[in-house]
Amino acid sequence: MDFLDLVTQVIDLRSFSNLWYWIVLAILWSTLSHWVVGVPFDMVTRARRGHAQSADDMRKLAEINVNRILALSDNGGWIATAFLAFVLTSLCILGWVYRVEFCQALFLLAFPMAVVGGMSISTASRLRRGNYEDLVRILRMHRFSVQLLGIMFIFITAFWGMWVNLNGSVLGL
Repeated sequence: MDFLDLVTQVIDLRSFSNLWYWIVLAILWSTLSHWVVGVPFDMVTRARRGHAQSADDMRKLAEINVNRILALSDNGGWIATAFLAFVLTSLCILGWVYRVEFCQALFLLAFPMAVVGGMSISTASRLRRGNYEDLVRILRMHRFSVQLLGIMFIFITAFWGMWVNLNGSVLGL
């Protein structure tokens, strides 16, 4: 076995049969559900249990991240949305019209991240409007929504990945 064969086996563009893809998927959803609007969820849990320092730190971190998120969405949100729509549409067309498995895999990672990003903007806006009242409950509900979305998209990704692997090619064509 020469070096080129080794590299092509390690870096395989057949994503759904590659262990690295599934590791990235697990890390992605773990990270998305741990960082709730930029606040680590263990801090939310400690604040909910009555730890005063964690409650104070959580509020400060939430205010900083809400200001950051809303400033980014206010200043360049439409440009970012247009670019994201272009990238996602391109990945979708390349993936399912031209049957490029790598683009399907990237779409199944990027689209849910975009949805979670939109949810984070909505939650940040809600927190600012409510003057950070009931912060713990709102952050917990956001995390629960992200976890439900994660379950749904992990199931869709796993189902599609198994379909692709069992048929030997994309869409079995």
